[in-house]
Amino acid sequence: MESERPVEFEAALAAFKGFLQNLDRGAPTAVLCHSDADGVATGAILYRALQRLGFSDLTILVTGKGANAYTPQTKRRTAAANPVALFVLDLGCLQEPVLPDVPTCFIDHHRPLGVPPEGVLISSYTWQPIPNAALLVYWLCCEVIEIKDMMWVAAIGTLSDLGNKAPFAIIPQAKKVYKAKWLREATSLINAGRRSAVGDAETALRAILAAQHPREIAEGANPEARRLAEYRLKVRAAFDEAKKAAPKFSGQLALVRVNSPCQVHPLVAQIWRTRLQKYVVLVGNEGYVPGYVAFSMRTASDLNLLDFLSAVKVDVAEGHFGYGHDQATGGLLPTASWNELLHQLGFSREVWATTEEIH
Repeated sequence: MESERPVEFEAALAAFKGFLQNLDRGAPTAVLCHSDADGVATGAILYRALQRLGFSDLTILVTGKGANAYTPQTKRRTAAANPVALFVLDLGCLQEPVLPDVPTCFIDHHRPLGVPPEGVLISSYTWQPIPNAALLVYWLCCEVIEIKDMMWVAAIGTLSDLGNKAPFAIIPQAKKVYKAKWLREATSLINAGRRSAVGDAETALRAILAAQHPREIAEGANPEARRLAEYRLKVRAAFDEAKKAAPKFSGQLALVRVNSPCQVHPLVAQIWRTRLQKYVVLVGNEGYVPGYVAFSMRTASDLNLLDFLSAVKVDVAEGHFGYGHDQATGGLLPTASWNELLHQLGFSREVWATTEEIH
């Protein structure tokens, strides 16, 4: 069922226009986006829109492997661009600034956990239904500049986050213009970049910016698209191996342990979420970042995972956890902190420490 822009959109648009009005279009401006297909699509759309609005000193950055907007490596990379204004897309929002004293516009659909003093938050988290970040940015940009040639990019972000049955008109509209086959294939390839062992979302971003049609990505029309196809083959092999892992249980929690340099843990979590619909599924990947465990948490129940994890206190070091969606979250924790998390969730410490390595 199609859904039009909700009444909340007008306030979001006013905030977006207000932020743009206060910017010097010749000054250094940075766009920081998440590494998944929705985040990369969001970044590409806004980057093109800002270019067309006359911003002449633009930098676009994608979060790296295991990172978010607030991890030290991201802050260092963003600061190196020396922006006087910053857009943070599909990455959540905290009271803590990404860059101190830099006006920042956060555009997001995850649960916000505060807004920094120099921040403006445009969030669709409370809208019904909730548009993903790429669709929200596409709607906003359409109101300030001609950007409809990027509709297919917004559709890729929407398909990746919300699926083929997303309750928004952009999916049938984009299929009519660009064909479902090419949109589906391009979405898979764009996601392969960040899921690869090297976490190469930047190649996915460049593939989008180099293309005029999703078919170009699907058929490998540029070097970036061909590299994404190579990544996808390796991710598929890693996923096939990870699917062999079996869960261990503690109350209503199901723990699955995998060991892969590829970002397969969200895919494994989604599989077990459908099989164990009465459980909270927790998939930990000890091979993703050395010294850390990356994990994904999913549930088909009504349990709010963000509230559930808010009661857990562990040392995150340079990691993070407990951001995202109400029924889909995760994080990256030092191995010792991961063991402590499992202990607090009712698992024996030996569940992780003594299980044989998975290769």
